[in-house]
Amino acid sequence: MTQHQSILVTGVSGFIGRYVARYFCEQGWSVIGIDNSPPENAPLANLSAYHRLHLPDSGLGSLLQEKSPQVCIHCAGRASVGLSITDPGADFYANTTLTFEILNALRLNAPKCRFIFLSSAAVYGNPESLPVSEKQSPAPLSPYGFHKRQCEQLCLEFTKVYDLPTASLRIFSAYGPGLRRQVLWDICQKAISQNSVTLQGTGQESRDFIHALDIAKALMVVANFAPMQGEVYNLASGTEVSISELAKMVLDALEHEGILQFDGVVPIGTPLNWRAETSKLAALGFTASVSLEKGVKTFANWCRAELVGI
Repeated sequence: MTQHQSILVTGVSGFIGRYVARYFCEQGWSVIGIDNSPPENAPLANLSAYHRLHLPDSGLGSLLQEKSPQVCIHCAGRASVGLSITDPGADFYANTTLTFEILNALRLNAPKCRFIFLSSAAVYGNPESLPVSEKQSPAPLSPYGFHKRQCEQLCLEFTKVYDLPTASLRIFSAYGPGLRRQVLWDICQKAISQNSVTLQGTGQESRDFIHALDIAKALMVVANFAPMQGEVYNLASGTEVSISELAKMVLDALEHEGILQFDGVVPIGTPLNWRAETSKLAALGFTASVSLEKGVKTFANWCRAELVGI
């Protein structure tokens, strides 16, 4: 694909949306952003246009007709396992319903647009074996995981029935400066404000982290080279790290010398161990570039600046 193409990014003011907008803009793409945030919360410096829409919105159809983007990356949606359990209706609406509405708007107004859905490793639940490959049967543990799986099926439906080009990326544990929730933020926040750090679980739970900058790079590879037949890809570094190892890396980066302990309680809907098989995305030409050591240091420094101002 040649450069100077246009891309539509939904949820552009969110954590991953911002990284996607910046990276595609740096690569010479024209980035159209949509979100329901006011413009001052959007990454306007990286956008050729910003539209404040509360999807579903009839304005989306006319926007697609006017701009006719080559690619749409769907970053909008809720991303909390805990909230999906307490309020499954809101999660279903913000994930499954919203994804259907965007796919349908593309079908009607921009049927050649390549649609990339940001799915989640939550569709796997507790994997049968590690590393988890895309061939493993989905077995979600939470409404969030089920709804992400439903969205993947919608992508496949629109490809098979309407020839809309789609692909889904199952993102494992995303992180990077700008993320003010989840385990890394939790560790940093506690380490900066307390002498002792108590975390959920046993510490032996593991995750496969992928930096948001690498997510943006992978999305570029998929946008350019994927067959877009409704297929799914794991997006991860392929490296497993236990939460206790991760916490030690953060505490070292922050020079925190207090006590680290775990409460032994694993929240409902939380998988135990994750490591991804990443060869399918690698075959398209993607390799992760940010090492966890470097990424954690940068995150810890950003976090300290956010919370302490130094």
